Amino acid sequence: MSGAEGGELADVLAPRPVVGRETVFSGAVWDVASERVDLGGDEPVQRDKVVHPGAVGILALDDADRVLLVRQYRHAVRHELWEVPAGLLDEAGEAPQDAAARELAEEADLVAGRYDVLAEWYSSPGGSDEALRVYLARDLRPVPEGERFAREHEEADMVTRWVALDEARDAVLAGRLHNPTLVVAVLAAVAAREQGWATLRPADAPWPAFEDRRD
Repeated sequence: MSGAEGGELADVLAPRPVVGRETVFSGAVWDVASERVDLGGDEPVQRDKVVHPGAVGILALDDADRVLLVRQYRHAVRHELWEVPAGLLDEAGEAPQDAAARELAEEADLVAGRYDVLAEWYSSPGGSDEALRVYLARDLRPVPEGERFAREHEEADMVTRWVALDEARDAVLAGRLHNPTLVVAVLAAVAAREQGWATLRPADAPWPAFEDRRD
């Protein structure tokens, strides 16, 4: 067994040289880039990828062990999906924790007194650099009526629902809920709860998957 195989179980940053790059599509949220990558063979290979700003999700947990879910229409899959509040990291200079607080206020009319990191992942690493982090938000209180965000587009008619964490877990495992951020958040929260929340990390913990994903 090599040292790498026997050491700490962790993904490793190991970029290959990009010898050519072209943006083939520029969109409102993400772009598509076509890159020529030197993988050590005779010739560079072409790899296309979605260039994404990254995103955060928030699992808001109240004192009754309930999570706040929002239902939102997702046109790509033509479904209304139950989700946790979430949003893009598209504000220049905004820290991920601050983005999470903003999204929780905008989508759920909630303020949290405490944030902890639950989990991080890449949404589709075979073709996208989108990195996501989900926070556990607790010590909740409502945003005052006069300070609430005016939602629009898909969010305008968004329905909210408080659900027991165990009920959300059961719905995920039964195949009734499909949003990936919700799935990861709920299962991570259940696992963390079983360990007395000892696995939680500080809200400002380093996030190499987001910080190092650019060339």
